[in-house]
Amino acid sequence: MTAIKLFADSACDLPLEFFDKNDVTLIPLNVYLDEKEYLDIKTINPKQVFDGIRSGKVPKTSQPSPEVFEETFVELAKSKQSGIYIAFSSALSGTYQTAEMVRGQVLEEYPDLDLTIIDTKCASVGYGLVVKNAVSQLKANASREEIIKTAIFNSQHMEHLFTVDDLDYLAKGGRLSKASAFLGGLLNIKPLLHVEDGKLVPLEKIRGKKKLLQRMLDLMAERGDSLQEQCIGICHGDDEEAALNLKKLIEERFGVKDFYINIIGSAVGSHAGPGTLAVFFLNQRQ
Repeated sequence: MTAIKLFADSACDLPLEFFDKNDVTLIPLNVYLDEKEYLDIKTINPKQVFDGIRSGKVPKTSQPSPEVFEETFVELAKSKQSGIYIAFSSALSGTYQTAEMVRGQVLEEYPDLDLTIIDTKCASVGYGLVVKNAVSQLKANASREEIIKTAIFNSQHMEHLFTVDDLDYLAKGGRLSKASAFLGGLLNIKPLLHVEDGKLVPLEKIRGKKKLLQRMLDLMAERGDSLQEQCIGICHGDDEEAALNLKKLIEERFGVKDFYINIIGSAVGSHAGPGTLAVFFLNQRQ
């Protein structure tokens, strides 16, 4: 049986140790801060980005270069392994499109390249949960077809609910309209957003953080499928206390035992900003 190799980019907000421990190839996005270029996860940590934003700096990001993809895919072709690249939402980055373009180019020279690229339409730890599940399947000796099928299913059914301290960060990065951003900071109004077809979409505006968290729990109850049997993802913009508080509320209401909590990565965090809080779960389980 052909060996299977998994790939993921850094927008999945999983730590470097995860990639090393599980032999998943990391494709880092680029982060620019203080006129220096960094590789997300590899040469910059999220705390640097959040501290920079708090001091008035505006970090930028870019997708991996075509050369990075070419080198990675040529190496896969030469190894004769079967590859599955689980990718960041095509609606939030050109990463998926560039990977597909380079795949086509590499196929011309290496027609035996066996690589499937999945557009998750997911971001951050929501995307990370899809990757983590694929790793678990691979370790359980699932077939290539099973891993691909499950990754696509989980991607299509992954809910993202999140709030940000300042919608201007998303607006500046082109991830949200400026009109939506303007409405966010008034009178202690907290924005609640979700993801639709890979895009960040404002859902509701709620007055006060306590009501906001209650509304997030209510939406989990409405949308979630057997939450107590899932691994629930939580990520935060350098506010671990808020993440742990949300975890406690979810535990109390739904009896959830399995969580994955992490700080938002440098690339995603450059646009979401400090104080972001998000929860991820499936609205349908296989």
